[in-house]
Amino acid sequence: MATLLRFRTAPSPGDARVSSQTSPSPSSGSEKFISIEGIARRYPAPGGKSTTVFENLWLPMRRGEFVCMIGHSGCGKTTVLNILAGLEAPSEGVVIADGQAIEGTSLDRAVIFQGHALLPWRTVLGNVAYAASSRWRKATRAEVRALAETAIATVGLAGSEHKRPSELSGGMKQRVGIARALAIAPKILLMDEPFSALDALTRGTLQDEVRRICTETGQTVFMITHDVDEAIYLADRIVLMTNGPQAKVAEIVENPLPKVRDRANLHHAPGYYALRNHLMDFLVTRSKTLRDAMPAGYDPRHPPVIRPALTDADTAALSANAAPALRA
Repeated sequence: MATLLRFRTAPSPGDARVSSQTSPSPSSGSEKFISIEGIARRYPAPGGKSTTVFENLWLPMRRGEFVCMIGHSGCGKTTVLNILAGLEAPSEGVVIADGQAIEGTSLDRAVIFQGHALLPWRTVLGNVAYAASSRWRKATRAEVRALAETAIATVGLAGSEHKRPSELSGGMKQRVGIARALAIAPKILLMDEPFSALDALTRGTLQDEVRRICTETGQTVFMITHDVDEAIYLADRIVLMTNGPQAKVAEIVENPLPKVRDRANLHHAPGYYALRNHLMDFLVTRSKTLRDAMPAGYDPRHPPVIRPALTDADTAALSANAAPALRA
């Protein structure tokens, strides 16, 4: 599998050389890489009042971590992502990324939206190369092309470089969007329900691709999703938001599943059922009740960190997995 080419740093004059180094693996960095500190977002409302979408939101992220945020529509998930991207400013608080406050857009942060947002007059190669050239301004045309071609191959589109968006399926367009994001070697990849409009088979295939790429490159990812199973499959941690308005981070759930996951056998993994039941219970019941009354002792600076206990189904799965070894 092709390894995504990356520049060592933003190239200095006379040094536009390309490096094959990849980002550090998730296990190599446990420091706080992103820090959301007390942010709120309010919008003007009739009568001189304001509507508070969310408030007093705190969240740290480690380098190389894959974090999913789940909550009902209206809780401000996309607004949080827009603030991380620098597309929107918080009404209060600050977001620190790699030691610097986010005060606008940056090529250090790439966004993949629900819609592919490809330039229709450019080919697959042209779309990806355009993004790469905006990042690596000192690079030669050949180097930009090589970087774009490698990004395209990484998402499984080798051979489609000269097709235009009108010739691509929905899943292929999203692959191009992922390649375009990876071509700028972002420090943070932001994803806003990128697979929600795709059919189930294509969605699963792209989830596999994203998981593989992020595991290989150690990419830091913040992703918005409504899909519980998607969050379980992709995330290291899952942030649960109460219902809006005035939404809060109710819990941060640690995914107990192994870092290397097999979709076909995911439901056999110990902890799977406990995790899924916990998330479903939150979305169906607790997301509303917790908005109205947080438990005693709740501290928004340190939301509860949850690791769901094994259920009977998990225990049965664990016994089934262990049985062949015992018989051997």
